[in-house]
Amino acid sequence: MTESLSIQQARKLVLLSQRLPPAKQTGSAIAATLSAIEHLGYIQIDTISAIQRAHHHTLWNRNPRYQTAHLHQLIADKQVFEYWSHAAAYLPMRDYRYSLPRKRAIANRDQNHWYERDERLMKSVLSRIAAEGPLMARDFEHTGKKKTGEWKSKPAKRALEYLFMQGELMAPCRVNFHKVYDLTERVLPGDTDTTLPGPQEYARFLITRYLQANGLGTPAEIAYLLKNTKPLVSAAIREMVSNGELLQVSAGGNSYYALPASLELLGKPLARSKLNILSPFDNLLIQRKRMQALFGFDYLLECYVPEAKRRYGYFSLPVLWNGRLVARMDCKAERKKARLHIHHLALEPWLRKTDAFFQALHKELASFLKFNDCSGLRLHRTSPATIKPALQEAIKRLTG
Repeated sequence: MTESLSIQQARKLVLLSQRLPPAKQTGSAIAATLSAIEHLGYIQIDTISAIQRAHHHTLWNRNPRYQTAHLHQLIADKQVFEYWSHAAAYLPMRDYRYSLPRKRAIANRDQNHWYERDERLMKSVLSRIAAEGPLMARDFEHTGKKKTGEWKSKPAKRALEYLFMQGELMAPCRVNFHKVYDLTERVLPGDTDTTLPGPQEYARFLITRYLQANGLGTPAEIAYLLKNTKPLVSAAIREMVSNGELLQVSAGGNSYYALPASLELLGKPLARSKLNILSPFDNLLIQRKRMQALFGFDYLLECYVPEAKRRYGYFSLPVLWNGRLVARMDCKAERKKARLHIHHLALEPWLRKTDAFFQALHKELASFLKFNDCSGLRLHRTSPATIKPALQEAIKRLTG
């Protein structure tokens, strides 16, 4: 039997599962940060620093008390580790064993990383770290061998990354956003479960973890950028549906799967008046086709698009309000002057409740400025242009 949800119900289920907007929290602030990481399953790391980096931004939207020191402390306390999800990410240490299938595949050469392997150099790099302790890529001299790859990395960096990806090295910390590498045996807590999950167990983990964090999903969404997993996921879904562990759900003309317990969330309220300014790499948004299907939001991060072809701006941030993605806000923090620039605020053409939206945005901008260590705010452009005067007035009240 297939459960039928309206598109409004489907959106509500997704947002409540993603903890957006966040519910009132109890306990310590850092415990709330760890809870968010464990619930979402991963937090994507990104290097772009137009505003506060994506991993901090995503956590701040789940935990209003978030401080950037939380993530560093959780890594130091070995409750979080860095590895790969669909991209570079921070993962909860409790899920460590589910990183092993990818590591084993890379070590066995069943799955390639970005670079050609240099076994001799990898052995040399590993020996140095074993003898000297944690090292960074810059601690290895560049011998003049040609740099290769998209980021023109030196050979030792490529060796370090291969050892990291196949599980022989971990990153106990970063310094100025550069990884520090050490032997896994010296980083991993002694009580960590390191048994390799079998294919079926691994598939069930991927399904359950995804649906807990996202409410509903398809096999392709669950296996997104996880090489060679879609057949396993599809087979496990069929079994889980047959024994009642999963429900088939239709919404917006598409078929999804959901955990029975997740549908109970529909009885809870959604804080629709609360506005969230999201990172382009937020867990909610990372699968663009999914956002188009469920939210009617056609989103492209234009920092990878030539400037002349950009429609919204270099780093436009999706804006969530009233249960919908209603706007895009291209921002940049001018840190030396503690000023946040809104280069372009573009509303979705169907948005009509602009007065209520401006009130919600005004309230959230106060927190967003503080999160980005800014005190000043400058608005450059809006779409439509007619909304700029009203928004400028709100900004004047905000910055005094």
